[in-house]
Amino acid sequence: MDERQLRILRELGDLGSVSAVAEALHVTPSAISQQLRLLQRSIPVPLTERAGRRVVLTDAGQALAAAAVKVETALAEARNTVTDFAGQPDGEVSVAAFHSAASAFFPVLLRGLAGPGLPRLALGDEDVAQDRFPALTRHYDLVIAHRLDHGPPWPRGVTSTTLLREPLDVALPAGHPLASKALLTPGDVADQPWITVHDGFPLMSTIEAIASVANRRPEIVHRINDFAVAAEAVAAGGGLALMPRWTARPHPDVVLRPLGGVHARRHIDVLHRPERTARRAVRTVLAELHRAAARIQVRDH
Repeated sequence: MDERQLRILRELGDLGSVSAVAEALHVTPSAISQQLRLLQRSIPVPLTERAGRRVVLTDAGQALAAAAVKVETALAEARNTVTDFAGQPDGEVSVAAFHSAASAFFPVLLRGLAGPGLPRLALGDEDVAQDRFPALTRHYDLVIAHRLDHGPPWPRGVTSTTLLREPLDVALPAGHPLASKALLTPGDVADQPWITVHDGFPLMSTIEAIASVANRRPEIVHRINDFAVAAEAVAAGGGLALMPRWTARPHPDVVLRPLGGVHARRHIDVLHRPERTARRAVRTVLAELHRAAARIQVRDH
C-alpha cells in the first residue's frame, strides 16, 4: 500500500462513491477503481463491498481509512518539521465561512493577522447546508460551520472545535406589540408570519420546534438565508425571524428578544482535516479564530 491508495480509501469513506472520489481528486473513476484493486491485493480481508450500485467500505476498510488519517497527519507533520524548526512563516491559510460568520470573523482575522511574519489569509464565503460543510475541508484549511445545539455531530473524518455557542433571538420590528416583552415564548410567536431559511439550514428546525411546542402550524411567508436581507424584511413588516445574537449585524428598526421554551442556540464550529494543523500557520490562524470568538461574544450589540 502507498500514501495515494490510503488517501483514496479515506476519501471513499467520506464521500461514499467512486465517482465522487474521482471528482474530488480530479482523476477518472477507472483510475480510482484501479488503485483500490491494487490496495486490496496487499490486504487479506475485503476493504469494500457493493451496496446497490455504490461501493462502500467494510468494517476493515473503515478501520484502515481511520489509520490513513493518522498516516496523512504524520506525513504532514514530517513535511513541516523543517519549516517550524527554522522559525519561518509557512505561507497561506485558506478559511471558509458561512455569511454571517464571515461578516463577524473575517474583519477580526484580517486585523489580527496583519503584519510581517504572520500567515497570509485566503478567505472565502461558503453558504451551504449543514451536511455539506465537512466536504469543504478538502478545499480549505479551516471551515467555519454552524449546527444547532441538538443537531447531529460532525463526521469522524474531520476535527471540530466550537468557537461560539450563540443564542438565537426573535427579530421583530421595533414597533411590534411583542417588542415590549423581555422574554418571548413559543405561544407568543407561533401565530406570527415567519421569515426563515431554506430547507437544510439549521434554523429551520428551531421554527419547527416552536410550532411543535405551541401545537400550531408555522406560517412561513418568506425564505431568506442572508440575515442582513432578512432584517430588512423584518423592519418592513414582512414577518418575524430568528437571528443570531452576536454575529448578525444590528438593524436600527429591528429589536431582538430572547426565546424561552425551546432550544434556540447554534454552535459555530471550526472544522478541519487533522493533518492541516501540522502547519504552524494553520495553528496560528486557528488560535486567532478563538481569540476573535471571545471578542465577538462580549461585543455590545
